[in-house]
Amino acid sequence: MARRASCALSRGTNHTRRTAAVGKNARPCERGARHRYSEEILSGSDSHPQPAPRRAGRVNDLEHLLAEVRACTACGDLLPLGPRPVLQMSATARILIASQAPGTKVHASGVPFSDPSGDRLRDWMGISEDQFYDAAHIAILPLGLCYPGRAGQGDAPPRPECARLWRERLLAAMPGLRLTLLVGSHAQNHVLGPGHLTERVRDFASYLPTLFPLPHPSWRVTIWARKHPWFEEEVLPHLRAAIRQAWPELEKIARHRGAATDVRG
Repeated sequence: MARRASCALSRGTNHTRRTAAVGKNARPCERGARHRYSEEILSGSDSHPQPAPRRAGRVNDLEHLLAEVRACTACGDLLPLGPRPVLQMSATARILIASQAPGTKVHASGVPFSDPSGDRLRDWMGISEDQFYDAAHIAILPLGLCYPGRAGQGDAPPRPECARLWRERLLAAMPGLRLTLLVGSHAQNHVLGPGHLTERVRDFASYLPTLFPLPHPSWRVTIWARKHPWFEEEVLPHLRAAIRQAWPELEKIARHRGAATDVRG
C-alpha cells in the first residue's frame, strides 16, 4: 500500500560540503514524511509547483528559516557539547534522509554523516560522496539537530525540542520531496508511530513509493545484518532502485560512466 510523502534535497560536493551542511557556519537540508506530515504538506499551498517569482521568495524564506535554526539555543543548557544544528537541505530536494541525531564526529565537523555510519549509508544507497552531499537533490534532516549526549552504552535519544520547533516548518520548505528514507527506529516511530524496526525493514515494499524504512547504519548494524541476510540480498537492490526513481539523473550518470569505461577499454 503506497504511503504519501514528499521530499527534497539541497546542493553540496566535496568542495561545498561546509556550506551544504548546517553547523554554526553551514547550511541545512531535509524533509520526509508520511501520515500527519504528508497530509499536512499535501493539503498546504506549497503542494503544487509555484511560478518562478514565488520560487525566489521561497528561497529567501528558506534562508531566513535556516538562519533561525542555526541560532537556536532552545535546549542548549541540556547539551553536553552545546548547540550546533547539523542538517542539509534546499527547496529543490527530492530525497529526504530522516535520521535521528548527530554523533560526536558529526558535531565536530558540522557535516551530516561525516563518519563511518555515513560511509555505510552511502554504500547502501549506491551513491558517491559527492552525490550524497548534493543538497539540490538530497536533504538530511535528523529528528534532533544537535548532539544529545550519551545514555548507557550509546548516544541518548534525539532531544524532543527540535521536532516541535522546526521539523514541520523545514519539511514545508521542501515541496518536491519524492522519497523519504526513515533511518533508524527513532525516525520510523516519529513518522509511522510505534513499531518494530526489523518488521518494517522487511516489509519495505508496503511503504513505497514515498517511504523506505532502514536500520541505523551504525557499527551495531553489522551484527543485525548477519542475522538478517535478506537485508543485503533483497532490500538494498530495491533501495537503490527507489533512489534512482526519485532522482532519474543518477541513472543517466551511471550509463554515461559505463559508456566512457567501454570506450576506454
